[in-house]
Amino acid sequence: MGIELIVLDVDGTLTDGKIIYTQNGDEIKSFCVKDGLAIASWIKLGKKVAIITGRNSKIVERRAKELGIEYFFQGVHNKQEVLEELLQRLNLSMENVASAGDDLNDFKMLKASKLAFVPADASSYVKEIADIILSRNGGDGAIREMIEQLIVKEKLKEEYLALWQ
Repeated sequence: MGIELIVLDVDGTLTDGKIIYTQNGDEIKSFCVKDGLAIASWIKLGKKVAIITGRNSKIVERRAKELGIEYFFQGVHNKQEVLEELLQRLNLSMENVASAGDDLNDFKMLKASKLAFVPADASSYVKEIADIILSRNGGDGAIREMIEQLIVKEKLKEEYLALWQ
């Protein structure tokens, strides 16, 4: 069994890390549609996706629902601990996990995962422990790049393309 679960940070990974507030105090984030298509495709292949994020956001909750992400955790201070609990529920191990994060609060989770991906604009400290430093920045197709690398590594290219042919 190879990679069965992708674990994603949000701010700086699924987004560009910017948080914009309107005059009314509403929060605005932008997500890359290319990332979304790849995430939805990974799920259609029978694989799992989890979001583990340190902040709380209705926007992120909505995006997770749109993409069919079943495992969604926010307001998390210890991401590795939440990941370990999820793995017990799913009867998986860290050997089945690829994670993506960009900053120090992702450090332990990235280090524990079988494969750790970081966007090009990630903290230099997490780049040091990453297995793969992506060429794309967070919020600009980095997760699409991650998933397409996993598709090749896991020999799922034919199945992946068949979803859209």
